[in-house]
Formats: sequence, C-alpha cells, structure tokens
Amino acid sequence: MKRVIGLGGIFFKCQDNEKIKNWYKQHLGIPVEPWGAMFPWRRADRPDEETYTAWSPFKGDTDYFKPSEHDYMINYQVEDLFALLETLKNEGVTVIDKTDVSEFGKFGWIIDPEGRKIELWEPPK
Repeated sequence: MKRVIGLGGIFFKCQDNEKIKNWYKQHLGIPVEPWGAMFPWRRADRPDEETYTAWSPFKGDTDYFKPSEHDYMINYQVEDLFALLETLKNEGVTVIDKTDVSEFGKFGWIIDPEGRKIELWEPPK
C-alpha cells in the first residue's frame, strides 16, 4: 500500500487572513480565492491524473488545527485513506477518531510525535 503520494495542502494561522491573502496575491502572484489558492500538478506515476496542492491562511482563532497548538497544518495526499488510518493505528500512531467524506474527498487526521495535527486526504476519483 502506498502511503503519502503528494503534498495536499499547506494551512496556517494568521492575525489578518484577508491582509495576508492580498499580500501573497500582490507580491507573489498567488491566484487567491476567498478560501485560499490551488496549485495544480500531475502525478509522476500517473501523469494523466491532474491533482492540486491547496494553500490557505486561516484566522488566528480557528479551532480547525485542534488539538494541535501549532500555527500550521500540513495536508498529505494518500491513495486509500481508511486502509492507511488502520495501518497507522496498528503502528501506534495517534489517529484522531473522526473522518470526513464529501465531494472534496476523504479526510482523516493524525498527530505527529511533537503534537502537530496532520491532515490526510484522499482526493475524489
């Protein structure tokens, strides 16, 4: 089973997310939408499949990163979320007992050894 197949997203807290989005748009040319931005790419092992990496600043008081106290969260793309979560649990990794399935794909979360919340994402087919 493949585990991580790509970088799914970078999410970080900031004091003024509108100001930050505008700064990144103006100075770095990131095509910012109200929620953030997408960077499309193709998988090396499946070049016919387009996917993307998300970039999104969150308001500083968000609880989306909880239980982590860190100011950022990384999202990794995976091929089979539920199988990977079960494997990680069996390996002793802290797996958050919650998943989300929507039109955006399947999401699950783990905690790394230093308390960072890591988001695992299986893109929709």
